[in-house]
Amino acid sequence: MNKRTAAIVALALAASTSAWAESNPADPYEGYNRFMFKVNDTADRYVLTPVVRGYRAVTPSPVRTGVSNFYNNLRDVVSFGSNILRLDIKRASEDLVRVGINTTFGLGGLIDIAGAGEMPNNKNTLGDTFASWGWKNSNYFVYPLTGPSTVRDSVGTTIVAAYPLDNTIFHSTAVRISSKAINAVNTRESLLDLTDSLDSAAIDKYAYMRDVYMRLRTRQVGGTLPHGEDDNIDIDDLVSSGDGDEAALPQLDAANTPAAPSIAPAAADYEPIEMQPAEKPQTGSQPISLETALPNDEGIMLGLWQPDSRLQY
Repeated sequence: MNKRTAAIVALALAASTSAWAESNPADPYEGYNRFMFKVNDTADRYVLTPVVRGYRAVTPSPVRTGVSNFYNNLRDVVSFGSNILRLDIKRASEDLVRVGINTTFGLGGLIDIAGAGEMPNNKNTLGDTFASWGWKNSNYFVYPLTGPSTVRDSVGTTIVAAYPLDNTIFHSTAVRISSKAINAVNTRESLLDLTDSLDSAAIDKYAYMRDVYMRLRTRQVGGTLPHGEDDNIDIDDLVSSGDGDEAALPQLDAANTPAAPSIAPAAADYEPIEMQPAEKPQTGSQPISLETALPNDEGIMLGLWQPDSRLQY
């Protein structure tokens, strides 16, 4: 991607998305998002998915794992830069050590030795950096060809796409294009089973993906979900709407109404209860584990679009 073009796209995403705004405050760019969702879904269904199924059929699992490890090693470099921008020296050091170990002893990143040694795996993005700077709330945005995102994360994705790390490794244009194609196919293959089950589970696939993604991503960065019109119902209006029916209710005569029997035990019947000490709360920011902290389907869903983000602020 041309760097000037990428800069224009990033500025457009950050400042000019109001041109797509619609009446739904929870999804102000729904018109554009649904259009791009159909474009992405059509391209995935008729182009990428058949290629991915063929790739899975002819490529052994260890080879696919090695390809994933190689590109995950590059993502650790992105995570290192993101944590440096956040001035998080601890996580940046962890990322740097991961890259050094996997690159040196893991055959250029093909073997995830750091992961086998249970080293911290941060995988932070520029979107996480922007969130740590205060841009926590961001509207849903479907990024061309890659899928669900937010305006904030889309700006970060565009910047990374303008300065791809694999360009420092591969100097031939043909090799660079081949590298990006292999990365896309391999990533899509790892999600193939999940998306197959999603196709049969969701009635409105766009709305389901949007709601799950926004709920999880917003929780991850500590933001607040935008509210739609249905979320602004005033409970006082609902209560007051039934006030007119109170006159029709029969009034009870307190003098002729028998008192309800008391079921409260005598004071002598009470036994002291020994209070158990509460568990000590955990301190410090820990990497989020979506598989345990959230329902299974939601935990899987975030990995569908944000496999590089592990941090909870």
